[in-house]
Amino acid sequence: MNTAPNPALITLLETTLAQPANSAAQMVVDAILAAHGGAVRAILFYGSCRRSDQPEGVLDFYVLVDRYRNYHASLFRTLMNRLMPPDVSFMRAGDPASPVASKVTVISLDQFASRMRPNSIDTTLWARFTQPSSLLYAADDDAKKQVIAALMQAVHTACGWALHCTPASPASSVFWTRLFALTYGAELRVERGNRPQLIYDNDPDYYDGIFNSLELDSPHPLPGAAHGHWALRRHAGKILSILRLCKGAFTFEGGVDYLLWKVERHSGVALTLSPWQRRHPILAAPRLLYQLYRRGAIR
Repeated sequence: MNTAPNPALITLLETTLAQPANSAAQMVVDAILAAHGGAVRAILFYGSCRRSDQPEGVLDFYVLVDRYRNYHASLFRTLMNRLMPPDVSFMRAGDPASPVASKVTVISLDQFASRMRPNSIDTTLWARFTQPSSLLYAADDDAKKQVIAALMQAVHTACGWALHCTPASPASSVFWTRLFALTYGAELRVERGNRPQLIYDNDPDYYDGIFNSLELDSPHPLPGAAHGHWALRRHAGKILSILRLCKGAFTFEGGVDYLLWKVERHSGVALTLSPWQRRHPILAAPRLLYQLYRRGAIR
C-alpha cells in the first residue's frame, strides 16, 4: 500500500479531529487540564458518546503525555504505565450530585505513535484510532502534527493488515466490517457479533472517505503491514488483554465496576460479584472469565 502523503485523507482526518465536543466532554477535558495540564500534550475524545449531544454512559478519552512521572503522582503507576501502557482510570467531573463519568486512558505521545506502526504486536491502538475521534486539546502545533501523523499511520496499518488478511472487496462496508472482526479477534472482546457492522453504520461517510482516498477497491501489492504473521498478533493480543486486566486490578480505581458495566453494556450479560470477589479481583478473575465465556460475553 502506498503510504505517501494523501491530501484527501489528511483533510478527512483533520476535519474529523476538529469536531467540537459536547459540553459534558469539555467539562472533563477542563478537569484533566486543571489537574495535570503541564504534563498533557493532547487529549482525544472517542467512542459512542462522541456522537451524542447528550451522551449517556461513560465518556472515553485518551490523554497523551510527555513523561509519565509528570502526570502520575504514584511512582508505582508511573512504572507500570511505562512497562505496560496505557493506564486507565475512572474520573468524575462537574456537579457532585450528577457528575459526568469518564474513562481516562493515559499513554505517552511517543508510545502512542510507536504502537500505530504495522510491526507493532499490540493491535489495540491502531484498531481503535482508525475509528473517528476528536482532538479536544493540543499543547501546541507540534503536538497536533504528531497526533495527526500517528492517526494517519493507524489508518495505513489497519488497511494494510486488512488487505493482507482478508480477500479484497469492492465494497467499503464489507471491507470495514471484515477489518473490525479481524481486530476484535485479537482481543478479549465483550462485543456482540454485529458490532463491526454497527461501527461502520455509525460513521459510513468517514469510512467510505478513507476507502475512496486510498483506492481500496483497486488491486494492491502485498501491503507493508505484513511483517510476520497475523496469528502472532491474534494470540499475543489475547495475552496482552489478560495482562492488562491483571494490571488494572492494581492500578484502575473502580476498575471492577467499570469492567462489569462494560460487559453488560456490550454483551447484555450481567454479573453480580460476591464480597469476596470484590476484595480479591485477581483470584476471582479466572472463574469470572470462564463464566463470561460460557455465557457468550467474550470470544
